[in-house]
Amino acid sequence: MMTHTKQATALGTESIRKLLLRYAVPAIIAMTAASLYNMVDSIFIGQGVGPMAISGLALTFPLMNLAAAFGSLVGVGASTLVSVKLGQKDYDTAQRVLGNVVVLNVILGVGFTVLVFPLLTPILYFFGGSDATVVYAREYMEIILYGNVITHLYFGLNAVLRASGHPQHSMYATVMTVVINTLLDPLFIYGFDMGIRGAAIATVIAQTISLVWQFRFFSNPHELIHFHRGVFVLKRRIVFDSLAIGLSPFLMNVAACFIVILINQGLRRHGGDLAIGAYGIVNRLVFIVLMIVMGLNQGMQPIAGYNYGARLFARVDRVLKLTIFCATCVTTFGFAMGMLFPEAVVSIFTSDEELISRAAQGLRIVVIFFPVIGFQMVTSNFFQSIGMAGKSIILSLSRQLLILLPCLLILPHFFGERGVWFSMPTSDILASLIALFMLVRQLRKFKRAKDNSQAD
Repeated sequence: MMTHTKQATALGTESIRKLLLRYAVPAIIAMTAASLYNMVDSIFIGQGVGPMAISGLALTFPLMNLAAAFGSLVGVGASTLVSVKLGQKDYDTAQRVLGNVVVLNVILGVGFTVLVFPLLTPILYFFGGSDATVVYAREYMEIILYGNVITHLYFGLNAVLRASGHPQHSMYATVMTVVINTLLDPLFIYGFDMGIRGAAIATVIAQTISLVWQFRFFSNPHELIHFHRGVFVLKRRIVFDSLAIGLSPFLMNVAACFIVILINQGLRRHGGDLAIGAYGIVNRLVFIVLMIVMGLNQGMQPIAGYNYGARLFARVDRVLKLTIFCATCVTTFGFAMGMLFPEAVVSIFTSDEELISRAAQGLRIVVIFFPVIGFQMVTSNFFQSIGMAGKSIILSLSRQLLILLPCLLILPHFFGERGVWFSMPTSDILASLIALFMLVRQLRKFKRAKDNSQAD
């Protein structure tokens, strides 16, 4: 117990650079691995089933975003709360948060499946599907919905693993899932001739195996945060605080769900089924870069949360600036790849020449302002990490709803399919300007607080 206590309190004393390296690298590896196994599904489906299957898979993105929204409502909020409580040395509450994560994820996971499953086919048509693509999307989503509770628990417990001082173990769980999924994909898709349904089965099985490992880890009584009698009783204060903090990523994912619906509908109307498939490929590629930035954010989260709880504002400032610098380097690399080699990276998913051409054009447009999007993502996550849910919500919604939504409703009327694509970089640059304004104001407050503490 003493070892784990020291491990947690090191967040307030050790070098920020070393801490970010220790926490972010495992998270980056885990997030990159997670994006890679999503890519593996797409590659096997695109090369083995066909271009219409790729378009069908793209139809599932809004539902996947919506499921992720409910998962992040619990997981992200609870992990932030764990970090803050560890910073305050309130270990009993931190353990109760762990138990509440399990109960809330089961409730939300079951509820989501029960509500969505009967309406699945009309939902997929509403998302921009056609007779040629909905059949593939339904085969995939049926399996994913059956395993929805497992997915929620897996991601929720992984978030708590990171926040409680075990970023390496969180990485192990994700990498384990990726490796198992990659091995099972060809077996179920080709070996058992199950097509796109086989990819979904492989995903759920892989997450189930990792979830069992997570439960075994948190059942160890020698861990600082572990399961024991009483922690599974829902506590109103914990539930409220977790959901309040998790409201920002929840709303961001819900907004993303509606945005993807509008993108799919716009592309279907102005470009047909292949345009949706092109967006599906671009989304997977962009997702890799964004997941690396999310890994940096996850590394920053416990450091910023702990030091904010301990009122060490100078350390909060340092970890923020270092994370912004690293994220900007990552997104600038993504910009260079998308501009210089779009056809090469797109052709990994399909051999269809028309689909390659359309996806490459879309990729070039989407990454135009990518160098600034890392800053916007880190800033939004920073406010969430220190418990300022309201500001994080504003930043999340500014990009998705206040800017991107009007662009998607207006630009396609003038520019057709290209208007849909150009809506995305337009929202990136404008949302980054809003983030800059809010962050400068917050940093000035930290400076005043730091000066006052030194004067005392």
